[in-house]
Amino acid sequence: MSKITEEGMSTVEKSKTVPKDVEIRRATDNDSTEILALLETCQLPKEGLAANLSTTLVAQRGNEIVGCSALELYQQLALLRSVAVKPSFRKRGLGLKLTRATLDLAREFRVTNVYLLTETASTFFSKLGFIQTPRSNVPDVVKQSVEFSTLCPESATVMTTLLTT
Repeated sequence: MSKITEEGMSTVEKSKTVPKDVEIRRATDNDSTEILALLETCQLPKEGLAANLSTTLVAQRGNEIVGCSALELYQQLALLRSVAVKPSFRKRGLGLKLTRATLDLAREFRVTNVYLLTETASTFFSKLGFIQTPRSNVPDVVKQSVEFSTLCPESATVMTTLLTT
């Protein structure tokens, strides 16, 4: 599913090793309960995710979902949301791998710009090419999402990236 390579990764990122038996794949309806539990553990909003399960990726090790990441599609725009990694799997590069895979998925849908909201992970997302942008610069169609309209506070950092093929 993922076209992820180690190209462009820093030495620090390469030293973080995602366990080889972790598979990144598209989520299914059967994954919903486990994904929602992971989001709750990571204190991320669950509302609206069910409607975007078809554009959600999971990282699975054995029978356990250890990470997830999702897209909300709005024509050629997307909102990246629900990037979550089980605490015992953090600091191994799994969040980077999941997010890169989700950006690859966005490219498959011919998305040109991806937006996100974060209260704690702007440094993480900047490693992936996201830059801060004023909330007023976000297109209205994305601002109407549940994340922008009700779930994330005005103080959340808004970030965006332009996707290239």
